Amino acid sequence: MCGRFTLTVDAEQLVLSFGLKGIPTDWRPRYNVAPTQPVLGLRDGEMRQAEWFRWGLIPSWAKDPAIGNRLINARAETLDEKPAFRSAFASRRCLILADGFYEWQSAEGKRSPSNPYLFRLKDGSPFALAGLWDTWWNEAGETVISCTIITCPANELVGKIHSRMPVILDRTQCWGWLETRGLSDLKALLKPYPAENMMAYPVERAVNNPAVDDPVCIQPAERG
Repeated sequence: MCGRFTLTVDAEQLVLSFGLKGIPTDWRPRYNVAPTQPVLGLRDGEMRQAEWFRWGLIPSWAKDPAIGNRLINARAETLDEKPAFRSAFASRRCLILADGFYEWQSAEGKRSPSNPYLFRLKDGSPFALAGLWDTWWNEAGETVISCTIITCPANELVGKIHSRMPVILDRTQCWGWLETRGLSDLKALLKPYPAENMMAYPVERAVNNPAVDDPVCIQPAERG
């Protein structure tokens, strides 16, 4: 499960990190990206133009866009089996840009809120999450470009908090995800990121509220 993430670096660092040729002018740092909100990503390795996607995949054949609320994640193990993902896995793959993601550890006591943790790379650099995208049109002919984030079994670090994690692609793998055609080669990319290259720390429960999107979300929290 990947239900929230961050992208807090400035536009210049994003451009340099991924060799971007363009980025939306309304982009701003995000500290608590939630499902149904716009996320920044790419779907063309040559153009390298960052663009907005709606988080929560709406298949082109969907009658009701609300299906996207249930398709924020796609399990790596079954991409070529599920009707909602099979076609996109073959031909509509994307990168979702991030520099951290949250997972929650159950707190003691039934009435206590879950305890959030932020996972990042040790060097603090941004990274790409493997994703799928699709196009949907409403009755008025308006276009919605939506996406889902692919998850895989957790590595040793994330596994202390949650059993799954988003697929993180390094700077060389990410372009292969967009350009590779063989399904077996694509599946080989969908594996846990090395735990030794990551770090984690508890953060304030303010992040539990998707309406809160400011630096308080990534501040370390002290818990007994």
